[in-house]
Amino acid sequence: MKIKVLKFGGTSVGSVEAIKRSASIICDWSKKSKVIVVLSAMSGETDRLINLTKSFSKSPNPVDFDNAISTGENLSCALMSIYLNNQKTKSKSLHSWQIPIMTSSEHMKSRILSINKNFLLNELENLDVLVVPGFQGINERREITTLGRGGSDTSAVAVAAAMDAECIIYTDVEGVFTTDPNIVPNAKKINKISYEEMLELASQGAKVLQTRSVELAMRKNTKLSVRSSLKPKKIGTIITDEKSVLEKNTVSGIAYTKDEAKITLSRVLDKPGVSSKIFGPLAKGNINVDMILQNISQDGKFANLSFTLPRADLEKALKILKKEKSKIGYKKIISSNNISKISVVGVGMRSHAGVAQTLFDTLGKNKINIQVITTSEIKISILIDEEHTDLAVQKLHQAFKLHK
Repeated sequence: MKIKVLKFGGTSVGSVEAIKRSASIICDWSKKSKVIVVLSAMSGETDRLINLTKSFSKSPNPVDFDNAISTGENLSCALMSIYLNNQKTKSKSLHSWQIPIMTSSEHMKSRILSINKNFLLNELENLDVLVVPGFQGINERREITTLGRGGSDTSAVAVAAAMDAECIIYTDVEGVFTTDPNIVPNAKKINKISYEEMLELASQGAKVLQTRSVELAMRKNTKLSVRSSLKPKKIGTIITDEKSVLEKNTVSGIAYTKDEAKITLSRVLDKPGVSSKIFGPLAKGNINVDMILQNISQDGKFANLSFTLPRADLEKALKILKKEKSKIGYKKIISSNNISKISVVGVGMRSHAGVAQTLFDTLGKNKINIQVITTSEIKISILIDEEHTDLAVQKLHQAFKLHK
């Protein structure tokens, strides 16, 4: 059985007109193969449901919370299937528990463990299209769980991996661009990009695909592409293995995020075990630390240690570190939330020198100070003042000739 998995985001099902437009894309595909459609909630619906639950309790029971916020996807699926059947395309909408899509036990951030492939195959025997909700699943206690923000992308890739099918993500943009076109109007659409590059771009702030979905596609070697639901005939961006990317540009894209904060601990004793006393409690508090910089004093006894974390977790992290001050032994704690992170990404960095030099020269000429630097095999990330974000992205995009 030939199967395509199509995913439509919130803007692609955000209104009656949008649902009808996306349905026409689904109908076209259903003439060539069986189709499994994975849907997000209508644009803004999940936020509305979250705010609604919080109006009754600031800390709702996780089981009830997931039950409430998962209803948005179920509504999208039902409406889409109703319209598809009205257009003479045999369709059926399902809830995640009917398949089932089994997840880990935790709520609001669960991970998909398995999907019943045989159930989906049996359902498709007498149908053209199956419509299933993204963002949700069911745990071993038969409780509805949700996957966290952007989880519908992960749902779609997981379904495609289970069915050995290609996954096409339809969204409101034409594909993956060399950087944010809102900042750089002459940013170019990337026709083909490696899993590794897309994973780095997604994790560093590019908002086209959710990080976990790219990670899963890479692990399962699932065919993945991004297309526009507004211009469906245009080929978007194909995400594939590095061997299939014929033209390995030194730099493929520039990502940025303004959701960063920085904490610096001054005069921390430079001895084994201190880092564990800092980052252990933060990990227990479910706070992800990103960039880390350590400066050792001249006598080698003390260090100033700086690290970045999500801006939303800053107050929580400060509270934890102040509580642990006597165990850590730092002199002073300084924090900042007016910073941003910019990342230059490209598999060509493995074989081409000079990327760092170009980056430093460009920022230096534009009087943009770098606070922290981290590197990987295919990425350089820097921390700068937030006010210089747009200028830095524009100048780096130009310096690396990505507009060409």
